[in-house]
Amino acid sequence: MLGIAFATKSNFGLSMIAAGPYILHIYFRDIFAWFTQGTAEYIYEAILLIILTIILKKFELKYLLTFLEALIAGFVLDGWFFVLGGNGPAETLAGRIAFLVLGLVVTALGVAFFFKTSYPLQVYDFAVVKIAEKYNLSQSKTKFGFDITMLIISLILSFAFTHKLTGMGIGTIITTLLNSTVISFWSKLIDKFEVR
Repeated sequence: MLGIAFATKSNFGLSMIAAGPYILHIYFRDIFAWFTQGTAEYIYEAILLIILTIILKKFELKYLLTFLEALIAGFVLDGWFFVLGGNGPAETLAGRIAFLVLGLVVTALGVAFFFKTSYPLQVYDFAVVKIAEKYNLSQSKTKFGFDITMLIISLILSFAFTHKLTGMGIGTIITTLLNSTVISFWSKLIDKFEVR
């Protein structure tokens, strides 16, 4: 969540997955004062989880654990914005660039650590795993399709709610191109220090 907070403060664009909740936050914050970016995150994930349940035509108890993880993540995201002085952009170009780099590095490190745990997957990753299992698809192809779907949804939300491109930009492109490489780097580094 710290990586998303940094990326938000860069104002260069979020990942295709983080952009959707951000767009909802931008639209609804003026209507509902309590609609923080963290709130938007767990509401967005709840909607995706409901859609996943409909697609899979089943519900399991672990789906609730996945949502609980999303709820905690939303509160943690808002906590980071409190520490960082809000989710508005950094005042200088150098600050924005630093936040973009920090966002990429910290998010990739978090994902690398997360994959090493036995905690429930975040809704996004959980959806990829479950859809790949149900339709007997490779996870990499399912992930690619899921990412494209999230990009399309974010674009639709952006133009429907803000009538312009919101939450996406050069940072989205940079993150998309470098994210898996940086995650792989951190993952290999973690493996070197992992106690067995």
